[in-house]
Amino acid sequence: MFRASGYRHNLLPQPRSHAAAHNRIAVLPPLLKCVLVLSVSALVAPAQQPAALPSAPSPHDQPAFLFAQAGPGQLAPAPPQDGIGKKSTDMSPVGHEPNDPPIVSMAPHPDDSLWWISGQANIILQGDLPFHSPYQGKNSFIPRGEYKTSMVGTLYTALRRNHSIRYNTDFIFDLEAAEGRGLSEAFGLAGFTNLDVVRNPNLGKVPYIARYQIHQVFGFTNKTTSQESGFFALAPSVPLRRVEVRIGKLTLPDFFDVNGPGSDSHLQFMNWTVDNNGAWDYAADTRGYTVGGMAEYDDRVWSIRYGIFAMPTVANGIDLDWAFSRAHAQNGEFELRHGLVPKRKGVQRLLFYANRAHMGTYREAIDDFLNGADTANFGVTVPTITLHEHFSALKYGVGYNTEQEMTENLRVFGRFGWNEGQHESFAYTEVDQTVELGADYAGTRWRRPVDKIGLVAVSNAIKADHQEYLKLGGLGFLLGDGALNYGRENIVEGYYTWHAWRGMFYSFDVQHISNPGYNRDRGPVWVGSVRAHVDF
Repeated sequence: MFRASGYRHNLLPQPRSHAAAHNRIAVLPPLLKCVLVLSVSALVAPAQQPAALPSAPSPHDQPAFLFAQAGPGQLAPAPPQDGIGKKSTDMSPVGHEPNDPPIVSMAPHPDDSLWWISGQANIILQGDLPFHSPYQGKNSFIPRGEYKTSMVGTLYTALRRNHSIRYNTDFIFDLEAAEGRGLSEAFGLAGFTNLDVVRNPNLGKVPYIARYQIHQVFGFTNKTTSQESGFFALAPSVPLRRVEVRIGKLTLPDFFDVNGPGSDSHLQFMNWTVDNNGAWDYAADTRGYTVGGMAEYDDRVWSIRYGIFAMPTVANGIDLDWAFSRAHAQNGEFELRHGLVPKRKGVQRLLFYANRAHMGTYREAIDDFLNGADTANFGVTVPTITLHEHFSALKYGVGYNTEQEMTENLRVFGRFGWNEGQHESFAYTEVDQTVELGADYAGTRWRRPVDKIGLVAVSNAIKADHQEYLKLGGLGFLLGDGALNYGRENIVEGYYTWHAWRGMFYSFDVQHISNPGYNRDRGPVWVGSVRAHVDF
């Protein structure tokens, strides 16, 4: 599935996604051709290389009248970022940023406007080398070696009702277009290598509505903290203690499991189980979006959020089940913005989820295949979990997410995820347990303050029944080699992102996957990528 990044973007808020269609440059749309021209032009443009921001002050008490339904021009300037609000989770090095912030979009965006319009395009060329494979099945990662191209373009718009801070309202509407295919059509890996690709390549490249939301803030104090204006929230300041409510269409990783160094597939890592917690089977259609509502309470150093959302009708399907009484996803997260290293910023997040949907269990599918019932009744020759689905089946899990500033340029991060593993993987990917540890380093010391280099290792696993199901030849919505010699799927990924000019970025990325699809008989796999990204 595919997803765009929201609060995760280190430079500008930016969503993430997965999509599909053709991979030949000859058929790329006009938007993509325009981006490629811009990319070539940017190669000869100078990079921005400016020097250090002063320390940010503490929150201010604002006069109460500033929170009234004021018209344009009546609101005093917000205080600078104080490291307490939602944007403090960006763990950017303090004291080593430029006096004049680097320009990271093609066009400037107003700081305190009643409207927002911006866009992005992300192009990834990815290829893998041939690898050892004594056998393969219907859902195997193809061993011969190949290359594929993907592109995602998004138009972000938002409208703010007025200049009120304490009771701010935003209306959000985004359009997206996506095309291209993943290596092996995105089959064969639990930790697939490109978050901009979906499993279903036949959805087409016609633009679709990615998000529509109403965002409402209810402030509980006149004390404010600043935030970076963006398409998710236009106000430059928010009350220090507040409730934020969102209703509409969204992708959950915009607001849950956010991680500064490890969430943005447009500028950081590309692997599905690096940018997201692989064991978090978050509610989404094939493209990564769902419909529902969420509420979030924010205080000085902690937040808590909860939401309920629609589930797909079938595993990784494009259609959502609107009968919330039988199919829905509940998600909750507690966030503590407190560093584990003295005088360095850090964040800890604890996630839980509980999904109800039309799901089957691996054990039931295995038992009815081995006793011959499924073969006699349905003529199947392998265990088939879709023959054993039940409405309101429950799948649940937990996750932990941390990020910590170590030095002025170095950040480390990690995740742990677990789910009960008895019910089929349904919405995101086929992972029942995951462990991740990584880091990124800013290029300040070589006079490239916006450049980043990153390295991460992630290890994914599945439970015994899931293993047995694949060993007997069963197919999941991603995996199925026809047999299985089980081993953990281990992934190492590294990247370098170069800020070429304004909103133009280029990245080079390498991934090494041991035991692809949890199969010791196949691999290892080497995948290389080149990425061009532009923010308008």
